[in-house]
Amino acid sequence: MRYLIVIALIGLLLLIISNVFSTNEEEEQNMALPSDEQTDQSIAKEEEVSSDVSELEESYKKDLEQMLNKIKGVSDAEVMVNLDSTEINVYEKNLIKGVQTTDETDTNGGTRKVEDETEETDAVLIRQGDQEVPLLVETKKPEVRGVFIVAEGVDHATVEKWVIEAVARVLEAPTHKISVMPKN
Repeated sequence: MRYLIVIALIGLLLLIISNVFSTNEEEEQNMALPSDEQTDQSIAKEEEVSSDVSELEESYKKDLEQMLNKIKGVSDAEVMVNLDSTEINVYEKNLIKGVQTTDETDTNGGTRKVEDETEETDAVLIRQGDQEVPLLVETKKPEVRGVFIVAEGVDHATVEKWVIEAVARVLEAPTHKISVMPKN
């Protein structure tokens, strides 16, 4: 009997030791530095996103400057627009919900009811030629972080109010994110 207990304890000890060493190896693999290729790809993606944001900001800037210069009392307007991100694509998704109810009874006569709810979403794919692509529902404009306007004529309260109202409506931005200053 003693030999069985000793053998069982040795087996348990071996299991514990093997788990300790296997988790250390996994942590070392997860902590490994990314390769140069992965770093180059991530930098390229960041540059692409930043150039897209810059292009959108420049487009908004030009359009706003043209329109603001047409407002009575405003001239020589310069605009700076700061956007949160690029355009956001929203794709259609299938939502699968499941509910599983289990009634359990233990040996002492106690009962309990266990409900397990699951939700799973999958992108809806459509076939285009020989490729399957996600179904695009809408493209949202990026959120505006802030707008800064410098122009002649906005030192009059009414003209400044017109400029703030126009920019707020065009960009769907709250007025506290729009700053208008007179030009010297």
